[in-house]
Amino acid sequence: LAVKKGVNLQKGQPLVIRANLRDKDFIKKVVKIAYENGAESVSIDWSDEDLSLMNFKYQSIETLSDVPQWLYDKTKLQHEKKAAYLSVISDKPGALKEIDSEKTNAFQRAYYTKMADLMSYTMNNEGQWCILGVPSLEWAKVVFPDLSDEKAFEKLGDAIFAVTRVSEENDPIAEWEAHDRELIEHAKKLNELNLKALHFTSELGTDLTVELVEDHIWVGGGCTTPDGVFFDPNMPTEECFCMPLKTGVNGVVYASKPLSYNGKVIEDFHFRFENGKVVEFDAKKEKEALKQLLEFDEGSSYLGEVALVPYDSPVSKSGILFFNTLYDENAACHLALGRPYPENLKGGEQMSKEELLAHGANDSLQHEDFMFGTREMEIDGICKDGRVTAIFRNGNFVF
Repeated sequence: LAVKKGVNLQKGQPLVIRANLRDKDFIKKVVKIAYENGAESVSIDWSDEDLSLMNFKYQSIETLSDVPQWLYDKTKLQHEKKAAYLSVISDKPGALKEIDSEKTNAFQRAYYTKMADLMSYTMNNEGQWCILGVPSLEWAKVVFPDLSDEKAFEKLGDAIFAVTRVSEENDPIAEWEAHDRELIEHAKKLNELNLKALHFTSELGTDLTVELVEDHIWVGGGCTTPDGVFFDPNMPTEECFCMPLKTGVNGVVYASKPLSYNGKVIEDFHFRFENGKVVEFDAKKEKEALKQLLEFDEGSSYLGEVALVPYDSPVSKSGILFFNTLYDENAACHLALGRPYPENLKGGEQMSKEELLAHGANDSLQHEDFMFGTREMEIDGICKDGRVTAIFRNGNFVF
């Protein structure tokens, strides 16, 4: 599923895998499948949480901020060879909670600044990429702290398979092809409405209006490269997403799930927007981490994405809080602070940064999703002719 549907690896194409050392047995299987499906080469960028913790603990901010040129050159060469990227996640949520957030923020800012001009490869879908998860004991014990190690690991594994539509009885690839068609149909209907804005309300107190850019495009169910290769960047995925107008967001939004950011888990937070910018915020836990997120750069306090996810999605029905954005964002409607996806604007993938800005797009070095959808969320679409049409009722699409 990861190789054939996720990145849809083409014959003669290099594959780059990013993974934790703990997942080496799974990665070996992926490498074998990749070569059997014609991979030119497979390279792996390994990570390890214990080593990362030591790096952040003992290195100075100056050292952490010095991103080596060889890393940039290596990534650029991979892009030139049109590599596909598969990211396999199993990290422990909150693993860096004891680390000075000034250090993690400094590293993140330095890394994104150094690699800024290379980000278009994935943000513009110039090549295939996919993110998926596998269970780890460290992750499982955060999600199921009251279970034994064995039962927690097994339950997380079962949950991951279930929400990615994998079972012993089905054909996962056929299942995903049908799922993609359904999401594409939802996106088509949203595009036909030719909306000017969306108005969100929820039982948590959310009352938010999000204006969309002119010539916006709703996307759902996978992406396509300039060479015509269709792939699924997120497994799971339940969203149809679009690009907000940078200065067109007003009102208050209350998060419905915690946000894991830079190793910290931010809980019970909200934002108030005026003319697109967050002008007020609060959080019951890790407010300082939330502040650093908003102050990361000028664009990180504006929105780059609005995504609609039915409350009755498989992730939501699982009743599990994964403490991981890839999963939790597919349980609820979400917004993203920071950088937008150019594919959400007609011709956007061919536009320069200046052209995107001229069309009302936000710009930032980061893209950080947070969830705000609820069981009783209602969404009204405001059409360009002033008509108001129902999009969501009781947390789900009305069409």
